[in-house]
Amino acid sequence: MASAAVIERLMSGAIDFHVHAAPDPSHERRLDVLDLANQSKDAGMRAVVAKNHHLGTAPLAYLVNKIVPGFTLIGSLTLNRETGGLNPEIVETAAKSGAMVVWMPTTSSVINSKGRPGISLLNAEKRLLPEVMTILEIIRENDMVLGTGHVSMEEIYALTAQAKQFGIKATITHPLHTGFGSNLNLQQQQELVSMGALIEHSFVACMPILGGLNPKIMVDHIKATGEEHCILSTDFGQLANPSPPEGFRMMIGTMLEFGLSEKEMETLIKTNPARILGFEDTEGRQ
Repeated sequence: MASAAVIERLMSGAIDFHVHAAPDPSHERRLDVLDLANQSKDAGMRAVVAKNHHLGTAPLAYLVNKIVPGFTLIGSLTLNRETGGLNPEIVETAAKSGAMVVWMPTTSSVINSKGRPGISLLNAEKRLLPEVMTILEIIRENDMVLGTGHVSMEEIYALTAQAKQFGIKATITHPLHTGFGSNLNLQQQQELVSMGALIEHSFVACMPILGGLNPKIMVDHIKATGEEHCILSTDFGQLANPSPPEGFRMMIGTMLEFGLSEKEMETLIKTNPARILGFEDTEGRQ
C-alpha cells in the first residue's frame, strides 16, 4: 500500500483537469469554486480546471485567482444549449475572458440529450459542420485545449482528425464510461492517440454512483496506451463523492495500489496536464 508520504508528494504540484463546483444551475455541488481553490491549494495542488455543463467558468476563475494567490483555477466552456451550443462568438468571448479548455456538447450531445434533439457536430455527409470548424479555428488561435465531451464515436474521430490537422491539443473525455459518451476499446484509444490526442481517464467512473468501474481496468488501459498519452482527473464535485481534493488524494492511492508507479502518476497528474495547459514546468511556475 502506498505510504502517506508518497501520496502527499504526488499531491504537491498536481493538476486536476476536470472538476465541478458551485455555482451550478442544474446540480447541487459538493463545494463552490472558492472553497475548491482554497482546499486544493491547502492540499498542495497547483491548479484545477473548473468545468460546468451549463455556464462558462472563466469569469469565476478570474475572481477566484485574485482572492487565492499561489494557485490557479482554470476556466472552461462546455458547448451545450445553455451556453449557446455551437456558437463561435461565445467561444471567442470565453477565450478573451481567459478560458483555457473548450468541451464539445455533453448533456446536449446527440447521444446524451434527453427529451430533446441533440446537438450534432456532423452534417449529412458525416463531415464537421462549418460552425464546428470555426470553433476549432478559435481554439487553435487562442492555444486552448479541446475536450471531446459526451459525443458519438463518429464525432470523436472527426474532431480528433481535424484537431491533428490544425495542431490543436485534444483530450478524449470519459473513454471507459458509456453513460457519458462513447465507450472506447483499447484499439480505438490507441488509434486516437496515434492521431495526437490524450486520453482523459476520470476517476469518477470507479465510484459506486456511476457504475463502479474496477480501477484495475483503468490502470490496464493506461499502461497499454502509455502514460505519456493519458491524463488522470477526478471529475468530482458530486454530493455523493468526496470533495475534489480529497478525491484526488484517494485516486492517487487507489491507482498506486492497482499497479501504477510513482513515475507514471507524475506523468498523468503533473507533466501531461501542465504541458497541454501551457505551463512551462510541473513545479508551480508559469
